[in-house]
Amino acid sequence: MHDGVAAYVLGVLDEEEHEAFERHLDTCEQCQAELIELAELPEQLDELKNAPSSASGEDPPMSMSR
Repeated sequence: MHDGVAAYVLGVLDEEEHEAFERHLDTCEQCQAELIELAELPEQLDELKNAPSSASGEDPPMSMSR
């Protein structure tokens, strides 16, 4: 996985890095595919952050533990 994909999805790139990655994304099919896979990551992280904590010590649902 290209490091820039996760950083781009999470919104942690500065303006220059963001623009450079978008130019790269225009021509890189692998990063385009990875971007599709990670597109829901910020929403999933928000759900985890806002979910009530489990006092039972259960593992997170499989869909969240990838």
